[in-house]
Amino acid sequence: MDNLNLRHLFYFWTIAREGSIVRAAEHLDLTPQTLSGQLATFEASLGGALFRRANRSLQLTDFGQTVLGYADEMFQTAQALSDVIRQPPEDRPLRLDIGIAASVHKLIAYHLTAPVLTLKREVRLSCHTGDPDELLKRLAQRELEVVLTDRQPGSDEAGRFRTYRLGASSMSLFAAPELAETLRERFPRSLDGQPFLATSLKAPYVTALMNWFAVQSIQVKVVAEVDDSALIKVFGRQGLGYFAAPTAIRDEVCRQYQVEHIARITEVRDTLYAVTRSGKTHNTAVAELIKERPELGERLEKIDQ
Repeated sequence: MDNLNLRHLFYFWTIAREGSIVRAAEHLDLTPQTLSGQLATFEASLGGALFRRANRSLQLTDFGQTVLGYADEMFQTAQALSDVIRQPPEDRPLRLDIGIAASVHKLIAYHLTAPVLTLKREVRLSCHTGDPDELLKRLAQRELEVVLTDRQPGSDEAGRFRTYRLGASSMSLFAAPELAETLRERFPRSLDGQPFLATSLKAPYVTALMNWFAVQSIQVKVVAEVDDSALIKVFGRQGLGYFAAPTAIRDEVCRQYQVEHIARITEVRDTLYAVTRSGKTHNTAVAELIKERPELGERLEKIDQ
């Protein structure tokens, strides 16, 4: 950057766009002689010619094409920034970088983030999935504004973060239609020795589900361990085994993945949290995201009736 004169780069960019020094000089309110001298100075500082003359016109050299590509990106970004700055503060788009724990079911993540996109003010949403501990590190480093997760930060991190409970759902079991019909009979004994699609992620509901299986004296036959909640459902649709998902998204799971509901397990619940940095004032988008979502519980009540 020390050897790059941005004003000279802008002059070059304008000449390339206008196609001639004369038209560019008119646009920049300079004399052609002044602009030609500035271009020569810029070429000398870069160590290569940017244009060549052909039939009384200017054509970009290969080096000029390369420089123009970067200049286009730089000045288009600068123009976008200028447009944002000219807007009243209350109309400027909000950027929201969200971390979503991989163990959070994607349909649940959608329901939690969708309200942000309905705000009157424009929100530019960027979602990043991954391991909860890694996402919390990125949150602490200010790369993220909020993390959606199914577990609270450890006690040793309590001072760094603030945790908001968003909602909870019981868990249900699902399978392809033929297998689901078989497993609904004599439930839960029907699960004994049947193929189970397990998540390999250390989600709290997984531990609770395994404990429930043990209490019911059910021998769990794990046929696949998958670290992606959506992929587990795809496997389930193909009849490879039954799987667990939040009851709150029962209808959507059945419709989207063409599976059937087997049963709801009230003893096993999936609780969801939003984690932010402590002591931080939240913008409108984050404030909307961290609201508790009692409608998740209300949907469960309707399902049970």
